[in-house]
Amino acid sequence: MNSIVANMALAQSGHDKINWVKNFMPVMSAIEREFSASKPFAGKKIAMTLHVEAKTAYMAEVFKAAGAEVVLTGCNPLSTQDDVAAALVEDGLTVYAKHACSAEEYDNFIERAIEFAPDVFIDDGGDFVNLLLTKHRDVIPKILGGSEETTTGVYRLRALEKRGELPFPMIAANDAYCKYLFDNRYGTGQSTWDGIMRTTNLVIAGKNVVIAGYGWCGKGAAMRAKGLGANVIVTEVDPIKAIEAVFDGFRVMPMVEAAKVGDIFLTLTGDKDVITAEHFPLMKNGAVLANSGHFDVEINIPQLEELSVSRRTVRNNIEEFLQRDGRKIYLLAEGRLVNLASGDGHPAEIMDLSFAVQFFSVAHLLHNHAKLENKVYLMPNEINTRIAEIKLDAIGVQIDTLTDAQREYLGI
Repeated sequence: MNSIVANMALAQSGHDKINWVKNFMPVMSAIEREFSASKPFAGKKIAMTLHVEAKTAYMAEVFKAAGAEVVLTGCNPLSTQDDVAAALVEDGLTVYAKHACSAEEYDNFIERAIEFAPDVFIDDGGDFVNLLLTKHRDVIPKILGGSEETTTGVYRLRALEKRGELPFPMIAANDAYCKYLFDNRYGTGQSTWDGIMRTTNLVIAGKNVVIAGYGWCGKGAAMRAKGLGANVIVTEVDPIKAIEAVFDGFRVMPMVEAAKVGDIFLTLTGDKDVITAEHFPLMKNGAVLANSGHFDVEINIPQLEELSVSRRTVRNNIEEFLQRDGRKIYLLAEGRLVNLASGDGHPAEIMDLSFAVQFFSVAHLLHNHAKLENKVYLMPNEINTRIAEIKLDAIGVQIDTLTDAQREYLGI
């Protein structure tokens, strides 16, 4: 299969990035050492629709070392790093991904991964599954199942399951303890603010930061904003999460009120139309809008453009929308995932856990697919425990163990 990447001359830079993150991903390194010998995926085909950057690249190489034939494509037009894509091709993997590809190219790349007819696949956001169901149903009988990386994708899968339209078993890797407790909270929290600060070169301390959505990603973003000295405001639709935000020390209000006082707005809900034409006219001059939800629909950009007299790029990854009354509203990274479109994504130590979850999710599917129904499953908790044990050992942390008497007392 012929890869499609932007520039093979960039490969050395990509190798440097991949080699760097390997130093900080001890769980994946332990998996590579163990499974490169036994090669449990020999003869299996794995398609991945993920952010094409260094940590993802290392996971792809671990699957290849474990015997799999791997095809990788992007899950967001702005998150592909062209040097990393070139490095993977040089290492013998098939890659269909280019930074800032068109919508048509983006769909075509995923369709090529589908036409690879994988045994299993890893999706991020659900675009692989969506195109599979709408345009390539002939490939479905060849697929044993898949694993989903992010909250948005899990929402879409559960909707399919509820309608009886899910054609194979799926593992909700996003919902594994070793994923969402760390990736969604600490990973999103750090990488999102890294992307915003890198892009704007503005101070966060003293600003009113509006966090839309107080799920695990929102919790992480709010925590890090507070640590940077921001005055944090949370908007929510879930009463329980709203109470949690209050008890965590944050102000909670509707978006229509937050729009009047916010300096930086960050959406992390997984839903559309979180910030709309109702809110833009209320915003301060110089308000900054960013998104860390999977798709670019949380901020209604067409409505913002309709309300504006001009739209222009004023700095890399910053667009200025001039309002009729002279106010300027700034949008980062086209409303796409700001931590990946304007940064390098989650830290390596965090993705070490997330991609270990993905590795074992795929292994679980291949080993148990005959017993699984066409449902969305959680990864067995003993796998979470195994991943955590490997990580603790790698970072030199020891913990207590229960005595026999304690286990008996707890009924274990």
